Amino acid sequence: MAITSVTDLTSDLAAGAVDVVDLTQPLSETTPVLALPEPFANTPQLSRRRLSRFDDAGPAWAWDVLELGEHTGTHLDAPIHWITGRDGEDVAAIPPARLVGPAVVIDKTSEVADDPGYLLTAEDLTAFEAEHGTIAPGSWVLFRTGWGARAADAAAFLNAGPEGPVTPGPDADAARWLAEHPGVVGFGVETVGIDAGAAGGFEPGFPAHHHLLGNGRYGLTQLANLAALPATGALLVVAPLKLVGGTGSPSRVLALVPTG
Repeated sequence: MAITSVTDLTSDLAAGAVDVVDLTQPLSETTPVLALPEPFANTPQLSRRRLSRFDDAGPAWAWDVLELGEHTGTHLDAPIHWITGRDGEDVAAIPPARLVGPAVVIDKTSEVADDPGYLLTAEDLTAFEAEHGTIAPGSWVLFRTGWGARAADAAAFLNAGPEGPVTPGPDADAARWLAEHPGVVGFGVETVGIDAGAAGGFEPGFPAHHHLLGNGRYGLTQLANLAALPATGALLVVAPLKLVGGTGSPSRVLALVPTG
């Protein structure tokens, strides 16, 4: 079912012909965060300090102070997050039109079930285009792995073993393919970061960050409910804070999915 105008979209939403799917994981004090080895600094988990709760400090209102890292929970990576993109956009500078676009879903849940460290390859991406057509301009490529089912269990989600974390992600060639594809705006994953757990040992290290952010593309992490999206045909809406100087931002990520 094609959405041809804002009027059609409004009517289709009211009629239930388009579902709004929330791709955002709940954000709380228990949300898993990336854990880096010493001597690197780590981002904190979300914490909050009460300002008032219908009491003497605020008799008719409740509010809190939040402390959290820019890269906590479901979040966007801006180009300046990585050294290869440090002269690029911060979160506030990202053009709004690049935050709304077609969603392309690469489904490797079966492969990841057999191999939690599965690496997405350039051949996987080429095969997807052969089956579904060329990725359209302005698209977000979302890597569906089933990892979102682990999000409530930090140990299972981070999946750190004796040799480090074991999580799926793109290999170096796939990361370069995504970064150089003219249609791709960003890359989204269900895991804690856009790189595979083993990516520190790749060449270059952490190639998704290296290539995508270095080429002015964006990352999305800790996505949920990708099983509710078709391979093509959904519209993605990414809503980060308009954070000046932000290297990233917790984000609400929604998908509009035609039901017909």
